[in-house]
Amino acid sequence: MTEATERHRAAVRARLLQSGHVAAGPGSVTWKINREVVVVAGWARAILLQLAHPSVAAGVHGYSGFRGSLRASVRRLHSTVGAMLSLTFGDAEERIATAARINTIHDRVNGCVHASAGESYSAHDPDLQRWVHATLLESIPLTYEQLVGPLIRRERDQYCVEAAIMEPLMGMPAGWLPRDSAQLDAYIAEMLAGGQIVVTDTSRALARAVLYPPRWHVAWPAFRAMQLLTIGSLPPAIREAYGFEWRARDERALARWTTVLRGSLRVLPPLAREWPIARHADTSSLAIKIAAAFVMRR
Repeated sequence: MTEATERHRAAVRARLLQSGHVAAGPGSVTWKINREVVVVAGWARAILLQLAHPSVAAGVHGYSGFRGSLRASVRRLHSTVGAMLSLTFGDAEERIATAARINTIHDRVNGCVHASAGESYSAHDPDLQRWVHATLLESIPLTYEQLVGPLIRRERDQYCVEAAIMEPLMGMPAGWLPRDSAQLDAYIAEMLAGGQIVVTDTSRALARAVLYPPRWHVAWPAFRAMQLLTIGSLPPAIREAYGFEWRARDERALARWTTVLRGSLRVLPPLAREWPIARHADTSSLAIKIAAAFVMRR
């Protein structure tokens, strides 16, 4: 562990203790949604919304290595998903360690959006962190509802509350993130209408690399479904700014894929649908409860 990572680890632990945030656990909306492997399909939509912010696009362009090949894209996704699963289903020390590693990476992600204008960016910027967080907060439940099942308003609100633990983990100010779906919707609408979200040539190049990496046809079924789900669910203005066509036949294709995926998931057992770490977390939680009950009876 590097000195910087150790420093971040201590800082994350201190912020968590001071904040009083409690991580989501068994029975939470976060565990219900994030345990489903298929919701990863929503990440592409979130990433394209993130890249529509020029500062985020500049940071990804300068520091991310996913554009080189299909293998690089898969490796990047594997790393990102692994971090998400640790933050969701890991124990306290795993969450702290994962957050410390992310913050260490963010230390070196900074630069200029437009050198001539002197506009700078940093991955530690709370405004950028909120935008990145909000795109996931909107896209993941949306994908769950498209492919797995409906969520009631209370569940969408609770998902926002549970995700607010990212404030101390990432060093954002307290109260910085939306606490319910109404706040989330209002924030997204404000960002889209406020002039900060501008799809640039860099954004378009990166979006193509996300949706159409080299040799993507090798994994055609997975990529075709992701392309339709992503492009079809983007806000129309963002979709048009990226230059993606969306025709009636695309809408019909999306409906067919959605029907097939939903039907397939209904007949698959949890073993095939859920992340192994989620099932392990369930088992560990149950073991702790049984041990605690045994101790109480003694």
